[in-house]
Amino acid sequence: MKTNRTTLTAEQLEEFGDELDAIRQRVLADLGEADASYIRDVVRAQRAFEVAGRALFYLPPAWPLAVAALSVSKILDNMEIGHNVMHGQYDWMGDPGLNSRMYEWDNVCPSEQWKNSHNYLHHTYTNILGKDRDIGYGVLRMDEDQPWHPYYLGNPVYAFLLMVFFEWGVAMHDLEVENIVAGRRKVSENAALHAGIMRKVKRQALKDYVLFPALTGPLFPLTLAGNATANLVRNVWAFNIIFCGHFPAGVATFSAEECEDETRGHWYYRQLLGSANITGSRLFHVLTGNLSHQIEHHLFPDLPARRYPEIATEVREICDRYGLPYNTGSLGRQLGSVAKKICRLALPDRRDRSRTAAPVVAEPAAA
Repeated sequence: MKTNRTTLTAEQLEEFGDELDAIRQRVLADLGEADASYIRDVVRAQRAFEVAGRALFYLPPAWPLAVAALSVSKILDNMEIGHNVMHGQYDWMGDPGLNSRMYEWDNVCPSEQWKNSHNYLHHTYTNILGKDRDIGYGVLRMDEDQPWHPYYLGNPVYAFLLMVFFEWGVAMHDLEVENIVAGRRKVSENAALHAGIMRKVKRQALKDYVLFPALTGPLFPLTLAGNATANLVRNVWAFNIIFCGHFPAGVATFSAEECEDETRGHWYYRQLLGSANITGSRLFHVLTGNLSHQIEHHLFPDLPARRYPEIATEVREICDRYGLPYNTGSLGRQLGSVAKKICRLALPDRRDRSRTAAPVVAEPAAA
């Protein structure tokens, strides 16, 4: 929601943007072998976990270990590798296997469609109501300025289903089903998108639910269940990390009018106020794809995510100097905040609720 926000003058916004631009340019100039080695090590680890998981399915007593290994493999593939590679974070390496234009992830959503809905729409219009369809994913009410409808009484149920079937929700995102229902989009407009989704769905289903289970012969049912469970674990993990980075208390949204003729400094300002971080260990950050540093990711989506922890200290110091909030907290705290918001916004707004918002840019006081 558009809560009261600390105001910056136009000059301060420009200076704020210049400081963040300087961080980005410094990191870009410093990219090198350490970054390349890191992502290659993660890829090797992801493949090792997958091989271990597939092999352990041949040993029924090791089924929990097989599921755990395959779950870690899928989480690494989607979060630290796929998401970040498809942002172009490693295009500078010249490695075809880590190139954003060629990478395809272990997910039912085709990479090309994801890059349009996520890289372009979400990162360009982050938290702008009516433009960023990631606000509620066309299913949930996640902001007070989304008009309430009795449909939203099911908000907690829809959130749970989206969590369980998250990869499918991501795959259907570009179809804009809610706009079809509202008559703002025609089914025929989705013909090409639908064909691409179905090709990817068939490939994923064949791999996870036919081919690999069949390779284990009489253990087919156990392997099938294991693959389904690993996909479920990945879905639940990805949903929770993403929602904790976008929707906890204190995260702001913006109107399209506020962002007209937006400067670079205001774009950074919007990314900062529309994001939240999650505290945790180094291993935790790796398993989140470093999206536990969602603030830094929204500020610098094309920088290798492994750099976010080192950048975070400097970003927070800059925020302190400008009097801007830096939303961060434990996974439990952010997750609890998201759950409360989902339940609260399922209900109609209170009639006496005040929705006053301070202007985004303040004019300098007269001398």
